[in-house]
Formats: sequence, structure tokens, C-alpha cells
Amino acid sequence: MSEGSEASMSDKTGRPEATPMDRPLRWLWLALAVIVLDLGTKYLASGLLDYARPVEVLPFFNLTLLHNTGAAFSFLAGHPGWQRWFFATIAVGASIGLTVWMRRLRRDETLLAVSLALIIGGALGNLYDRLVHGYVVDFLSFHVAGWYYPAFNVADIGITLGAIGLIWESLFAERRRARRRG
Repeated sequence: MSEGSEASMSDKTGRPEATPMDRPLRWLWLALAVIVLDLGTKYLASGLLDYARPVEVLPFFNLTLLHNTGAAFSFLAGHPGWQRWFFATIAVGASIGLTVWMRRLRRDETLLAVSLALIIGGALGNLYDRLVHGYVVDFLSFHVAGWYYPAFNVADIGITLGAIGLIWESLFAERRRARRRG
């Protein structure tokens, strides 16, 4: 290869630089899918379920409509309302920051792109609820032996799966890149 080609380019450590991902923002379709699925299921839950009245689906799973003015596990829910705008600001800032990060991804960072898109979709799905309703609609309730996991929604699933992907990527991506270089 010639002197200025991608293969001969290297970063400050002397390692070859990875090729930028082609159109990394195309992964935002996944964020949109999370938002649509989240808002659609919340609409159905709000229209079909009575507030705080569980509907048993399986012995360990209920559909239970709840309104959460806080964050995960109802964190800060008991406060007089400032948390609505606090969490909305966090959701907007995180979505912007993650989108900027997504624009900078390399070709071999597909899992990272998917993870960021899932988190963005979840954050924006819950942001809609906070801005429109003043609370987040939760309706998925798992329980075992009298212990109930806090209710959640599709947006929360997107955020959780995205976070798992980020952790996975942080643990194993450098090894994968080292094998490709070596």
C-alpha cells in the first residue's frame, strides 16, 4: 500500500487507526423503533389497564399500570416536581452526547452503535412521558415469592440492554481489536 493509505495510518501510540464507520447515524433507526414500540405499549397499557391493579399474565409476571415521577426504582419520586425537569435535562443531554459519540464510531464498533441507539431510544421514550404527562408510564411487573421488582417499560428495556452492550464492549472490544491487529 502507498504511504498515505488507511492501512499505513497510525494513531499517537503507533497502532493502525481503525476505519470510520460508514453512516454511523443510520443506527438511529433503532432508537426510533424503541421510541415507537415504547410509546405504543404505554398507550395500550394506559388505555387497557386500571391504575395499580395487577393483571396476572404468568405466575411471576403481571401487567400493572403505574406512574413514576422519579427515575429508576422511583429514585427521587417523592420530591415536589423539580426532578421532572432534572431528568428531562439529563435525557436530552445524554441523547445529544451519545449521538455525537455515535458519529465518531469506527467500522468495527457495531455493538457500540446498537448499544448507543438503544439507550437514546429509551431515554427519548421516557423523556416524552416526562414532558407530556409529568411522569413515566410503567406497566411490566415481575415478582417472585412475594418480592416485586420495580415496574418498568420498553424504554427501560432499551436503556438496560444498551448499558449491557456498553459494558460488554468495554470489557472485550480491546481484546478483539488487538487480535485483528496482531
